[in-house]
Amino acid sequence: MLRTLKSLCATLAISFASAAYADEVLLTVSGDVGLKGNKNTWTFDRKALEALPSKSIDTTTIWTEGTQSFEGVSLDVLLDHVQAEQGIIRAVALNDYAVTIPTSDATDGGPIVAYLRDGKAMSVRDKGPLWIIYPYDANEAYQSEEIYARSIWQLNRLEVVAQ
Repeated sequence: MLRTLKSLCATLAISFASAAYADEVLLTVSGDVGLKGNKNTWTFDRKALEALPSKSIDTTTIWTEGTQSFEGVSLDVLLDHVQAEQGIIRAVALNDYAVTIPTSDATDGGPIVAYLRDGKAMSVRDKGPLWIIYPYDANEAYQSEEIYARSIWQLNRLEVVAQ
C-alpha cells in the first residue's frame, strides 16, 4: 500500500510539473515589434510556439555529435508574427549572455528557434529550452565563426531594435 501511495504521489508530482512547464513563458520578444510606433512585448509558452508553423532542420553542429534533427519556428515567421521592424535582434540567454543578429538573417531557409532536438524537448542542461539553429550543412555561408556565434542556446529573450 505504501509503495502504491508513493507511486501515485510521484505520478501526480510529474503531472503537475509537466502542466506547469507547459504554461511557463519560454520566450519574450520585445522592442520594436507590433504596430509602428508602439513598444510591445510578446510572450510565448511552449504551446504558443508550437502553434506557429514549424520547420525542421537536419544538420550537424560544432557542439554535437553526428546529424541532429531540430524543429522549431522559423525566425522569419516569428518576426513576421510579432510585426518586428527591420534592424537588429539582441538575443539573450537564461544566464544573460547576449548576441546580436541582424534581422536580415531571418529569411526563408534561414535559422529557426528550435524547441525540439531529435523529437524531444531540450532541457536547460541540453542547451534548451530554445536554441537558434542555422541550417549549417545546407549552405557553406552558415559555416562561419560569425554565424556560430549567433547560434545562442538557452535562449529566452529577443529584443528587436529598428534601424
